[in-house]
Amino acid sequence: MRRHAVAAGGSALLLLLAGCSGNSGAPSPAAPTVTVPTAPPAAAAASLGPTGPSTAKPCHGVAIPLGADPQKLIDAHPAGTTFCFAKGTHRISKPIHPRDGDTLGGGEGVVLTGSVQLTGWQHDGDHWVVRGVLPTSYELKSQWKCEDDNTKPCRLGEQVFVDGKHLNRVMSRDQLKPGTFFGDYQANAVYVADDPTHSSVEMSKTTTAIDKTANNVTVTGLTIEHFASKPQAGAVQVGPGWKVTANEVRWNHAVGIMVIQGDRAELSRNTVADNGQLGIGQYRSEGVRITQNLVTRNNTDGFWIADWEAGGIKSTRSSGEVSGNDIVANRGVGMWSDIAEHGRRIAGNRIRDNAADGIRYEISYQAVIEQNVVESNGFGTGRNSGGSLWDGGGINVNTSSQVEVRGNLVKDNRNGISIQSRTRGQGPRGLYVLADVVVEGNLVVMDDSTASTGVVENERSPTRDGAVIFRRNSYQLGEGGNAEDRFAFKGKTLSWNQWQQAGFDQDSIKS
Repeated sequence: MRRHAVAAGGSALLLLLAGCSGNSGAPSPAAPTVTVPTAPPAAAAASLGPTGPSTAKPCHGVAIPLGADPQKLIDAHPAGTTFCFAKGTHRISKPIHPRDGDTLGGGEGVVLTGSVQLTGWQHDGDHWVVRGVLPTSYELKSQWKCEDDNTKPCRLGEQVFVDGKHLNRVMSRDQLKPGTFFGDYQANAVYVADDPTHSSVEMSKTTTAIDKTANNVTVTGLTIEHFASKPQAGAVQVGPGWKVTANEVRWNHAVGIMVIQGDRAELSRNTVADNGQLGIGQYRSEGVRITQNLVTRNNTDGFWIADWEAGGIKSTRSSGEVSGNDIVANRGVGMWSDIAEHGRRIAGNRIRDNAADGIRYEISYQAVIEQNVVESNGFGTGRNSGGSLWDGGGINVNTSSQVEVRGNLVKDNRNGISIQSRTRGQGPRGLYVLADVVVEGNLVVMDDSTASTGVVENERSPTRDGAVIFRRNSYQLGEGGNAEDRFAFKGKTLSWNQWQQAGFDQDSIKS
C-alpha cells in the first residue's frame, strides 16, 4: 500500500480567515492569522544516538571485584562514595541498598544478573528436568493482568534463558515444545523440551537489583538483567533525586526501571529493552525527567496488552517530563499517563510501532503533548479490543482536563486522535471529566488502515459544549484524499464536511 510522503521540516501554511458579523453595517473584525502545519515536527528528523553503558563516563572509585558481596563493601564506606563494579558478570543474590549520595558505576561489559545457573539436568520421558531450584510459593495478586486471562502465566516471576535466549513459560507439562519451559512449583521442578546439557541455562531468581533505600543516588554504566521482579515492581527501584543514566536494563520479569515516590529523579540515555511487563514506570513521583532513552520491545512475558500497565512507559499520580525518547515496538501502550497525573509534558518523542496507543492520557489533569512523532501504533491490542475510537489511537485523551495536543505528527495509526468521555468518578483535583482539551497544529495522516479521528462518549458522560476544540490541524486522508467516513462524534461517523459542520477543525485543511 502506498503511503503519503511527509517530509521533515518546519514549514507551515498561513490561512487568513475572514471575519463575519450579523450586522452588515458594522466593520468586520481583523482576520486572525492561523498556522496550520504542512511538515512534521523536528523530532521526525532527529536521531536519538547511542544509549546504554557505552555512553557512560569512566568510573573512578572503590572497586567491587567479581565474586564480592557489594553490600558489604557499601556498608564499609561512608555515604556519598562512588563504587565501580569490575568488568564481568556479578551474580546478585539480594537487593543492593545504596546510601545517600552513593554512585554505583560500571562500564561496557559490567553485568549485574539476578539469575542462577541451572545444572544437573536429567532426561525425563520426552523432556528434561532439574529439581530443587524454584523458590517457595509466593502471593500472586488478582490485579496482575495477563493477556492469557485463563492460565495467567505472567504472574510468575522466574524466567529461563538458554544460551541467553529467553524461553516462553507454559502452564502445564503437556504444553512443552521447543523454546518453552514449565515450572512445576508444587514438585519444585523446571522442565524444558530441548536437550540443555550442552548449553548454558540460567533462571532469574533475585527480585531486585538495586532498591530505593536512599536519596540522590546515581546508577550508571551497568547492564542489569534477569531479575525476577514482581509485577508493577522494577529491577531498579528509583528514589528521590536519583540519576539513572547510561545503563542497559533488559530481560527482567516485570518493570525495568521503576520510580516510586522518587521526586526529582532523572532517567536518561538508558536502553530499556525486552522486560517482561513494562520498560519504565513512575508512581507518586513529582518532577521526574525521563529523557533520551531507548524504550523498546517490552512486555515479553504476556501481560495484558491493551489495558494493564504493559508496554513502554507508564506513570500514575505523578508529574514531570517525558521527552526526546525513542519508544518503539512495545507490546502495549507507548507512553501512558493514568490516574491523577498533572503538570505532565510529553514532548519530542518518537513513538512508533507499539501494539496499543502511542500516547494515552487518562483520567488526569494539566498536560501538554507536543512535537511528538506518533506513527504506526495500535495494531496489536489483543483481547477485548477492536478498532473503534474506544480502543484508542495514535494519541488518546481519555476523560482528562486542561490538555493541549499540539504540533504532533500522528501518522498511520489504528486511529488518528481519539478523544474519550467516560464516567470515571472523582480524583484528587476534582471530577474526572473531559474538559478544556485543545487539539491544534497537528499533522494527521490517516492512510487506508487508519479508522478515524474524533470524539466518543458514553451515555452518562456526554461531551460538554466547548469541552474539546480541534483547530489549525492538517489532515491527509487515505488514498487519493478520500474524506468520507474518517471522523466521529456523538456516535456517528462523519465526513470531513460533516465534521466541520459539527464545529470542529473549521480553520483546518485536508488533502
